[in-house]
Amino acid sequence: MNDLVAKIPRTAALSVVVALLAGALVLVIGLSRGTEYQGRVSLLAGPVPGDSAGPQYGEVVSLTLPALVELARSPSVLRAAAPASGYTPDELAAHVAVDLVPASGLARLSVRAPSAERAGAAATALGKAMISTDLLAPAAKLRLLDPRPDVVAVAPDAALVTGLAVVGAVAAGLATATLRRLNPRGGTGPVRRALAAAGIRRPVALLREDDPAAADRLAVLCRAAGRPVRVVPVRPDLAETAAKLAAGLPDERGDGASVVAVAAAGRHHGELTAAVAVLPSDAVLVAVVLA
Repeated sequence: MNDLVAKIPRTAALSVVVALLAGALVLVIGLSRGTEYQGRVSLLAGPVPGDSAGPQYGEVVSLTLPALVELARSPSVLRAAAPASGYTPDELAAHVAVDLVPASGLARLSVRAPSAERAGAAATALGKAMISTDLLAPAAKLRLLDPRPDVVAVAPDAALVTGLAVVGAVAAGLATATLRRLNPRGGTGPVRRALAAAGIRRPVALLREDDPAAADRLAVLCRAAGRPVRVVPVRPDLAETAAKLAAGLPDERGDGASVVAVAAAGRHHGELTAAVAVLPSDAVLVAVVLA
């Protein structure tokens, strides 16, 4: 199990962790919002029975019905419906919505509230208050189409929150992977400073163990040096990685040694400084491999 975990690239592991944290944060924020219900009633315009203005009914409805949107937020209507809603008139205005169904004489009135009872009562009270204004008189009148308000929970929307969490997680994971690519594992600066602290002022190749071309580049460097190759892990836990790298390098002969140092990726390289500083005088550091 430990071997399997060790083989997971650090960038991938970090990206997954960041993605999970981002997704969890969106879920917590989205699902922790207070529950909200929507009560809805339908108002239907109809002709006044026995009224002589019957032929004018269609014209009156088509011209006047759009005014229901403003009527629902008028002070007198809001004051009449506010006691049943539990809101003040001004607060109620922010929770009211009116949708008109074209060419039907039908309007859908909805009110949002923190409880199902308040949402249903507020929608019914608001509908009755609007009917009492006789906005369409004398040609027509409004009536409640629904004997009971339709009440549904509208927040939190679990499907929407889950979708946003997935999108946020993917975006966070991709952003993390991109940043790691742009500035992989702390960049080269810390390694250069560690080598300088050990007295290495000349250029030294800096490779990454997960780079597919790392083995070939090391082989070219070692052949150019023309010395026996030593792969030196700067920490005991890097011995296995060093052994794998050494197995793929050419077997050169000669005096001295070409040294490949294997260090852990990160921003702190005290072990690298210590290991390089004690190399014998006939050893040449040709590369540092970050694992």
